[in-house]
Amino acid sequence: MTANPNLPHVVFVNRYYWPEEPATAQLLVDLAEGLAARGRRILVVTSHDGTTATPRQETRRGVDVIRVGATRWGRRGMAGKAIDYLTFALAARRILRRQVQAGDWLVAMTDPPVLAQISAAAARRADARLVHWIQDVHPEISLALSGSRPLAALSSPWRRWRDGAWRQADACVAISRDMAGLVGEHGVAPGRIWTIPNWAPGGEALASVPRNENRLRHEWGLDGKFVVAYSGNLGRVHALEPVLAAAADLRDDSDLVFLFIGDGPQRRALEAQARSHGLTNVRFLPPQPRARLAESLSAGDVHLVTLRAGCERCVFPSKLYGILAVARPIVYVGPPQCELADAVRASGAGLVVDAREPHTLAASLRQLRDDAGRRTAMAQAAAGWACSTGGLPAALAAWEEMLATK
Repeated sequence: MTANPNLPHVVFVNRYYWPEEPATAQLLVDLAEGLAARGRRILVVTSHDGTTATPRQETRRGVDVIRVGATRWGRRGMAGKAIDYLTFALAARRILRRQVQAGDWLVAMTDPPVLAQISAAAARRADARLVHWIQDVHPEISLALSGSRPLAALSSPWRRWRDGAWRQADACVAISRDMAGLVGEHGVAPGRIWTIPNWAPGGEALASVPRNENRLRHEWGLDGKFVVAYSGNLGRVHALEPVLAAAADLRDDSDLVFLFIGDGPQRRALEAQARSHGLTNVRFLPPQPRARLAESLSAGDVHLVTLRAGCERCVFPSKLYGILAVARPIVYVGPPQCELADAVRASGAGLVVDAREPHTLAASLRQLRDDAGRRTAMAQAAAGWACSTGGLPAALAAWEEMLATK
């Protein structure tokens, strides 16, 4: 569809976009292209991946893309990641000052977290409308993980600045009810909070691949194995040590394999721990391209979704929606009293295990391996849950409704 010139521009800003495939990039591609297909004029401001094949500017599937130069030192540690955040934020600020016009919608994601404040300033300067699309809440996550009182004191001014940016916005989009409640507690008026869940990457294109047709299971040597999969970011918010403890309990179950697919800050430590304990039933694989995501997710017989205590209101694992799309049972490992745990229990699509009970996790996985009928019932419930969410079409409709507000 040709863009409607009577509609205001929608300018998204996020550190990643196509051709890169972190979770936020995939979500943004789906949303930006979906809105463009509905006649919206879309601009994405993102970082350049540093390769000569990727243009600095292009129009792709109706979406205008501007890629700015920024460092890529995140693998060097927290200091490198902080520099990455700063260089992108400064470069993005310059572009936003030039591109955002009066009446536009400026949509800031949360990578890096300082985009909230930068985008608020850009919107105020241009007399544009502002949306915060909140995928995770910082510095609350860091505070929950560290428990540091000095960090809490040091971050207090930054949080007040962030809260002011949230309150200035025309809308704050939270991806879960728990997160929406947290945003409201920071002074955002209820009428400006929209709860729009994420969706499976690629929308309705993601579907289950039968075992006998799944080339990745064969390539990875998983024929005849019961696969407990964890697919996605191995980030600090995820409780993964209990998974290795469960793997240690199940090391003598020769047909049972724990498969980690992804990368992130915890990967090296987890690999080292698995080696030091001789856990030959644990395997690590790199992130899989979006084109093979259906096969990759379908390689698991059950999937793990994990959260650390204290993070349950600050993040909602998007990996859940891909698991539902391929109709696999879910074993949630984390705080047992939160929105995600309640949803897993209510749906019948899986089990809830407290992260403090790795032996219970091991026993539960063994029971699922031995009870095909129970797995089938959970898979059917997962498929039903996937349908009930409405996926990308429901999200697009909600975004259209929000962007139509005056």
